[in-house]
Amino acid sequence: MLRHCLHPNGSQSPVALLDDLLTFLATIALIIPDYLVGYSFVYYGTISKVIRFYHRSPSCFCNIELIKKATTALLGQSIHVPSTLYEALLCELLTIPYLQDILGNLEFLSRVLDAERLAATLKQILALDPDHNLVISRPREEVLWLLSYFIYTFRTRSGDVPDRPPTANYIIVVSNLLTYLAKDITPRISVLENSSETPLPNFVSFEILTLVDQRNVTSLLARSEFTGFADRSENDSTQNTVAVASFALALLRVFPQKGDDIRMWLYLGSTFMRSDARTQNKIRVPAIKYFWNTISQTSVYHLIRQHPSNAVNLLRPNESDSNTSHRAMQQLKKQEWKTILLFLELYTFVLKVTDDEEFISGSSHVDESQSWTRQSALEIASVEKLVVFLKNLAFATYWNGAQILGSDRFVETPSLASYFGLNEVGPSTKPTEVAVAKLKETDISALDGTSLQSLKSLVTGLLRMIYERDSRRRFLPKDHWLMTAYFDMDGFIQAVDVEEDYRLQLQEAGDQDEGEQAAEDDESYNDEEILVGANRTIQIRRHELLKQNQQKIAREKNLKAMTPRLEILQNMPFFIPFNTRVAIFHIFIRKDQLKRRDGYLDSDQWRFARMHSTVGGQPTRQNPQEILRKYHAKIRRDSCFDDAYDHFYSLGESLKEPIQITFVDQFDTVEAGIDGGGVTKEFLTSVTNEAFSPSAALDLFVENDQHLLYPNPAAIDERRDLLRQAGIKENTPEWNEPIRDLLHRYEFLGRVIGKCLYEGILVDIHFAPFFLVKWALSGGAGSATNESNYRANINDLRDLDETLYQGLLKLKNYPGNVEDFCLDFTVTDTISSPLDGSGQRTITRELRPGGSEIAVTNANRLVYITYMARHRLQIQPRLQTDAFLRGLGLMIPPSWLSMFNQSELQTLLGGDASEIDVQDLRKNTLYGGVYVIGNDGLEHPTVTMFWEVMQAYSDADRRKVLKYVTSTPRSPLLGFDKLNPRFSIRDSGADQTRLPSASTCVNLLKLPIYQHKDVLRQKLTYAINAGAGFNLS
Repeated sequence: MLRHCLHPNGSQSPVALLDDLLTFLATIALIIPDYLVGYSFVYYGTISKVIRFYHRSPSCFCNIELIKKATTALLGQSIHVPSTLYEALLCELLTIPYLQDILGNLEFLSRVLDAERLAATLKQILALDPDHNLVISRPREEVLWLLSYFIYTFRTRSGDVPDRPPTANYIIVVSNLLTYLAKDITPRISVLENSSETPLPNFVSFEILTLVDQRNVTSLLARSEFTGFADRSENDSTQNTVAVASFALALLRVFPQKGDDIRMWLYLGSTFMRSDARTQNKIRVPAIKYFWNTISQTSVYHLIRQHPSNAVNLLRPNESDSNTSHRAMQQLKKQEWKTILLFLELYTFVLKVTDDEEFISGSSHVDESQSWTRQSALEIASVEKLVVFLKNLAFATYWNGAQILGSDRFVETPSLASYFGLNEVGPSTKPTEVAVAKLKETDISALDGTSLQSLKSLVTGLLRMIYERDSRRRFLPKDHWLMTAYFDMDGFIQAVDVEEDYRLQLQEAGDQDEGEQAAEDDESYNDEEILVGANRTIQIRRHELLKQNQQKIAREKNLKAMTPRLEILQNMPFFIPFNTRVAIFHIFIRKDQLKRRDGYLDSDQWRFARMHSTVGGQPTRQNPQEILRKYHAKIRRDSCFDDAYDHFYSLGESLKEPIQITFVDQFDTVEAGIDGGGVTKEFLTSVTNEAFSPSAALDLFVENDQHLLYPNPAAIDERRDLLRQAGIKENTPEWNEPIRDLLHRYEFLGRVIGKCLYEGILVDIHFAPFFLVKWALSGGAGSATNESNYRANINDLRDLDETLYQGLLKLKNYPGNVEDFCLDFTVTDTISSPLDGSGQRTITRELRPGGSEIAVTNANRLVYITYMARHRLQIQPRLQTDAFLRGLGLMIPPSWLSMFNQSELQTLLGGDASEIDVQDLRKNTLYGGVYVIGNDGLEHPTVTMFWEVMQAYSDADRRKVLKYVTSTPRSPLLGFDKLNPRFSIRDSGADQTRLPSASTCVNLLKLPIYQHKDVLRQKLTYAINAGAGFNLS
């Protein structure tokens, strides 16, 4: 009959016939509804074909009322409607694109549909396997429309009443469909002008975007079905929790650009009620504590806490899914994982807005008189347990990543023997490269929609946030972070050394391929432009580019599989003892020096080789003296930094080589001194003292209230105002060059600090912790960048601006309406400027697009705080910080620096802050002149008296002696045998009235031959406190 209507004979009108058909369907639905329900798919399939015909034939007039009548005829009967009717409606009718446009609106459906019954039916369909799933088997575009119609039905059913909570079935259905359609929605929900993506239809886009409305997300987690758990069955509570977790994770995956807002709404709106066992009263429980209690009772949590290997078994694919009971167990594990993942997402957000005092005060009890963030703080005992879980999970994802993805049959477990020589490693990597190239975005089978990379990023990021907090203020037991039991520590350093060699070889191979590719691109570019019929050539080139990109991905994945120790050191260095990491750092530097200097560690031998043109065993074409001249500079004492910058900036990475310094006075008279490495130390110390002094005219760095340094965040704006005052037009070469020069100076300072680290020269400079954190996590190409990049947070603001920090704390915890403060999402930067008579000028900037129109409210104040922290700590100083880190990374790879936290980096740069070990210093001291120890092995009496005085000194006075001689009050990390140059003592005459003097450039103490210990103590004490007696050797 339908075929006849669509293809009529003679003069019959298809529209008239279709109208008759629709009338017939509506009539029999009223007469024999019970019988017709058994043919639901035929019934709605017929109506679907009619609607699709009209959609394809816009010239035909569509009788909308007849379609509506036929559609609702069965639904309006007072009969028990079986699930098959709703199945047919969902699969046949609600998958038609643009249904709302064809029928005018869909209100008629929402009035007669039982929305909850619709949700329950769709939930059952989606639970079926793909072969029997009537929804998933349809085209993905139609499933998109189904999702939008489903959201519309529930939204209009509720009449858009404020705080009308969604049901459990609704949550489950929407989360399943969002997860399934994530790759279809995310790139199309907000399409840029020049994007190749097709935007979502307006109706679909509008309905999906209603999911990320603050009221909807808040009401989602405050719904009545999720409260009063003490009155509900354990199974019911678990299922509801899993539903919420699935929905929240789906939102975060589909709307990554709204991630902070979604997390904040979940954090603020997800309050639960439970019975107090003592009073039987209902009390509010913060969401983060509820989810923590939930995950801490899961089998996944307990198994992973026991051992990292359990994480591999829980995450890797299992091929024995044919067993029904096993499938049920796997499904339970997936549900537990979803709850765990949501907890990790929420706790990451909580830590961003929780200050250290609130964090430390965490309790298992809820005090409703406290601020919400303080109520949300976990007790320290819980954090300690959580860290064990995170450590084991993180270890498994890095050490056993290939096994988790089910590719262990391709990737051999790394062993030390397999690393030696490319000839052994190379051939075996081909199957690995093929395998890993396919696994770049592979989802973990146990975690629907979550890739291994995403899991590593989430777990590592949270772990490092807790670790950085523990580094600032210790709250976990000593050695709690170590994982040495899972490594062969006896051979660990050697294994890491070999892994680094392998990494460098792969990197060099990749750089060579990219260089060859760039050369080929340059050669072929013009040919492609001018040749007629070059389409095939272009296609071949594109194919080659794609192939090379795939090879690059394969190399990266292969590198991670074959260098697990390096991956762990760069992303979770706290698993390994500090001294072990320092030893590895020194090995890396020594090997780099040997490679760059062709085996000559001694600077004089290196220069001799250069002079005789034997570098690398091959003669050089350049004039040897010209080669060495660029490594030599005359430096004026009153302009160390400028002279150093002018002469050495052009060296770039070659600043790693030995340099020669000649100090001259204002008359260009050469100072006395022999550079055996000592004048270089004096030069680097002088440059850093001048450049990092807050009172210096350079004004590149400023200090906080604790006199800790960080890049001047206003430097670029201040330079621009100077250029405006000079009348220079913006964006011209004359405008850009001074700004570029300023950034080059920051970059050069980064190189100088890197040079100090590279040469093992300690400098007495102290940087702000938030700035040190960035050293390893940004500005470079280290593999740690993706997993562990810097996250601005309110606690770091304390090291930048105590007043701002305290103000934001008050805003966060303000009990009233924060709109009383009349704040919006803008920030005012104050800079020194010659353009204003007061010498200062303010600049107002938006924290987010349209920020001046967005008021700060109780609901969004946490996002405002995170945006403010991000602006002050990241955005405002970004250019200066990036330039400094670029220079630092040129000297010391960020992957090496990532082995240390902020306090460890400060120790690496300035020395150990622990008590001075006099015996170690004595054992590693060199003597000159009459103090040289003879064949009898006995010290000179004056030297013996010196060490007795040093032993009797307090640690503070010992530090003064050390600073007086070496220019830094701290000892080297691994002992005084690592001090460069060595601590030395030489006689300086027998005059008993003369003070000791020092040559800090060579760490030399010039000690007169005193006859009495009291005189020695008196003269030495006076010298170290008065700073007297400095001269250059």
